[in-house]
Amino acid sequence: MAGHSKWANIKHRKGAQDKKRAKQFTRAIKEISVAVKGTGNPDPETNPALRNAIANAKGVNMPKDTIQRAIKKASGDDADNYKLVTFEGYGSYGIAFFIECTTDNTNRTVASVRSIFSKNGGSLGTNGCLEFLFDRLGVFTIEKNQVDCSMEELELALIEGGATEIEKEESQIIVYTQFEDFGNMQTKLEELQIETKNAGLQRIPKNTIELNIDQAKQIVDLIDKFEEDDDVQNVYHNLEFSEKLMEAISGDE
Repeated sequence: MAGHSKWANIKHRKGAQDKKRAKQFTRAIKEISVAVKGTGNPDPETNPALRNAIANAKGVNMPKDTIQRAIKKASGDDADNYKLVTFEGYGSYGIAFFIECTTDNTNRTVASVRSIFSKNGGSLGTNGCLEFLFDRLGVFTIEKNQVDCSMEELELALIEGGATEIEKEESQIIVYTQFEDFGNMQTKLEELQIETKNAGLQRIPKNTIELNIDQAKQIVDLIDKFEEDDDVQNVYHNLEFSEKLMEAISGDE
């Protein structure tokens, strides 16, 4: 998992500093809608996907009444009919991108993603062309103040739940699982009465590419353009976020 920690950290850093709360809420509402519409079950007690979506909504500080309204709307006959679509392509300098979208208009989303690639020196590829460059893993972020047992006890329980790697940071713990163990870890965390800050299946690059600062900043700008698109839920890539790049980005903010 070399390099995965740095990738996860930059995702967290950008999320923590993202001032566009409306976009975060839109993403969370879409996740709730897909979880309800996909199963026809608006009860989080019996719908694990909805429980996870609610936890992620809470992770971006979405108010409880907003969450309840999103569930109610998704349960109605007039609910938005979102579907999940993915896109793969290359940015400049051979950086691979995997884009996950939630959309009610696939044609619009395809046109938008293709336009962002082409206007920024990249190209949209065919589905499946870059999947081999990423591992699809379960990633769970836990705030340390949610844990009321010793770290040793927690690690043993997480390993029992399918953890393949556990990263300990100052205020949080990031847990990785194989794709097939995502549900097992959800169940284990519920047994431990630990509420995650964020949980989901993410595409982690098997290897990363380090560019010089000017080149890397171009890629960061492309990442930002994708993340600003209303239909885009997640942007994955294999750019290496070096300490120098982290400092350079922080200096620009």
